[in-house]
Amino acid sequence: LGVLLLTVGVYFFKLPNNFTTGGVSGLAILLSSVIPFLSTATLMGIINVLLLVLGYLFLGKEFGFWTTYCSLMYSLETWVLERVYPMDAPFTNQPLLELCFAMMLPAVGSALMFNYNASSGGTDIVAMILKKYTSISDIGKALFVSDSVIALAACFFFGIETGMFSLLGLFLKAFVVDSVIESINLCKYFNVVCSSPEPICGYIVHKLGRSATVCEAEGAFSHDKKYIIFTVLKRYQAVQLRQYIKQVEPGAFILISNTSEIIGKGFHSV
Repeated sequence: LGVLLLTVGVYFFKLPNNFTTGGVSGLAILLSSVIPFLSTATLMGIINVLLLVLGYLFLGKEFGFWTTYCSLMYSLETWVLERVYPMDAPFTNQPLLELCFAMMLPAVGSALMFNYNASSGGTDIVAMILKKYTSISDIGKALFVSDSVIALAACFFFGIETGMFSLLGLFLKAFVVDSVIESINLCKYFNVVCSSPEPICGYIVHKLGRSATVCEAEGAFSHDKKYIIFTVLKRYQAVQLRQYIKQVEPGAFILISNTSEIIGKGFHSV
């Protein structure tokens, strides 16, 4: 699904408008204006295959299966769409609207792949090689600089308007990818201050399939003996727990916060 969203966004919205927001697709768009006898989809396939070969030569077993799969599927799907539904011009005459779809769909697709420790290959492979063989500490910044250079090149190849749209798209994509990944992993962190933790913990363990930590506490004003329950739940489970606590102990004090990076059993491994 991630690869399909990426392909649809790039082929139907990015390529017809010459939005060069970096990466393999941006480089292919620039090269297609210099090498007109090769289509953009064909150039993307060639670049992706070359980078995959470099990845296996320099990284060996460190090079992931899913990155290989996603990269090849990305090239294949783009090539198939070019034959089945040729795009000679953009769908609309609204470049800003097209830019939104050109950035939104690939960003969501990339976020889905990143969430499963995969990527579409491309310049990510260059980053992996640089990280292994050079002393460059911040690969992300280096890639952002290279993508910015590709986006700026659109000003010279396709005009200042397309170049400005490309730069805007570059910033939008980074923002959307981070937002989607955070949204996918978003959970609710509970601090429940209560008098009787057994029913609540029982519901968490037996009904929601999660666990919790219980600590003894004392009220600062009342000096009553209390218990604090710590747990992390998915969003739909959080709604169920709130309703249950309301039934069994309406006077409980509940603090709920958003968290998207939980490391431990039942969530992400170290």
